[in-house]
Amino acid sequence: MTSKAYVVGVGMTKFEKPETRDWQYWDMAREAGTAALADAGVPYGSVEQAAVGYCFQPSTAGQRAVYELGLTGIPVYNLNNNCATGSTALMTARQFVEGGVADCVLALGFEKMARGSLGGGAGAGDFATSPVARHYGVMAAAHGFEMSPPTAQIFGNAAREHMERYGTTEVQLAAVGAKNHQHSANNPNAQFQDVYTVDEILAAKTVHRPLTKLQCSPTSDGAAAALVVSERFVDEHGLRGRAVEIAAQAMTTDTDESFASGSCIDAVGRPMSRAAARQAYERSGLGIEDVDVVELHDCFSINELLTYEALGMCEEGASGKLVESGATTYGGRWVVNPSGGLISKGHPLGATGLAQAAELVWQLRGEAGARQVTGARVGLAHNIGLGGAAVVTLLRKA
Repeated sequence: MTSKAYVVGVGMTKFEKPETRDWQYWDMAREAGTAALADAGVPYGSVEQAAVGYCFQPSTAGQRAVYELGLTGIPVYNLNNNCATGSTALMTARQFVEGGVADCVLALGFEKMARGSLGGGAGAGDFATSPVARHYGVMAAAHGFEMSPPTAQIFGNAAREHMERYGTTEVQLAAVGAKNHQHSANNPNAQFQDVYTVDEILAAKTVHRPLTKLQCSPTSDGAAAALVVSERFVDEHGLRGRAVEIAAQAMTTDTDESFASGSCIDAVGRPMSRAAARQAYERSGLGIEDVDVVELHDCFSINELLTYEALGMCEEGASGKLVESGATTYGGRWVVNPSGGLISKGHPLGATGLAQAAELVWQLRGEAGARQVTGARVGLAHNIGLGGAAVVTLLRKA
């Protein structure tokens, strides 16, 4: 690698319930991309490459999106990595910069989704050919296959296993949702800003036992963007005051460990997340003890608990007690998902990883307003997708 990579501009739309706003994916991409460029004070003409992520739009939708920012003829790379798509776009941009391919790259992610539960590609008609058929096969062998939404089902079954194996309680699972809904009350970009008690979360409609609706991320429309540049670009354009360094980043995919145990806990990605975190720590020289603020992939409350363990925030099986102790909110050891996380901020698949990065950049600059984590210097983003990919990113103030 020939250059450090820095994020100098971020932007995102408000995440919305599908069909709430009369907009197309290129409208939301223009809004987020324009905001990121304005945040950096850099014109679109300076962008040399664009890495664009989405899951549900057609091929070359990336071009249609960035054409709203300018028709400059730059290369546009269309990326799809399930729920880890946004962080995959960020990683692509970082690699271009660190490898000396470009000095200024736009990472952009967006999604225009349909209402209702995410199918997971594992419905009765396409189970055999789904990219995640192997993952759902693990679940079916251990738990059968029920009529609830497939993604909620596999994570819900991971929750059942965690409860049986470690004594995790439904109250501890609900505490994740309560915390993240509480955090989102201070985030104007969040899809939901309502606050709920643990009892209210437990009383909500069950999606797949033990997960209730208020412990599940919704489908969402939205976009997010980050401008990634080299150290030379930072210095030439006087951007040190805006720059946040990508200290390390790692992506991992499934290994034998994901399937050999027959456990949904492994099939939904705890081994991938653990490996990605370990690599990011080694590359940066940082550890979880250095981290102040975390944005992690709480697609369901159980995944936040599994991720605590994967990141080394607690011992395996102790995550329920960790959230219950208050260690992962304001006044605790870390603040996890100050944005509200996927559960409350929303989850437009292609945008999620970049929205996590945006939140951390604002936190590290001290620009997060009412949800600011005092004195935050190092942030960690964790983004995971079934199929599978796990990306861990460490950011620090330049």
